Amino acid sequence: MDALDGNAIAGHLLEAFGVELTAMNGTCAGCGAVAPIAELSVYTSAPGVVARCRSCEAVVIVLVAGREVTRIDLRGMAALEVADPDPART
Repeated sequence: MDALDGNAIAGHLLEAFGVELTAMNGTCAGCGAVAPIAELSVYTSAPGVVARCRSCEAVVIVLVAGREVTRIDLRGMAALEVADPDPART
């Protein structure tokens, strides 16, 4: 199966966290690689969505959308660098 990029989960992440995350850097808990969320390899054929690190293929994000709730597992991400959307506030 061909992978999509992290932009495939942009809408789900925006809805859940209220901020555009695909340009933000995440750190893989498996290998320590740092890359934008948009660069994850995303697979959508399972009951949920799985996003894997392009460096080591470890699972970084699992997203399962149900009727009334979306569950997002971020255990594969050691860190997420979220930039301030309004840098003038600093």
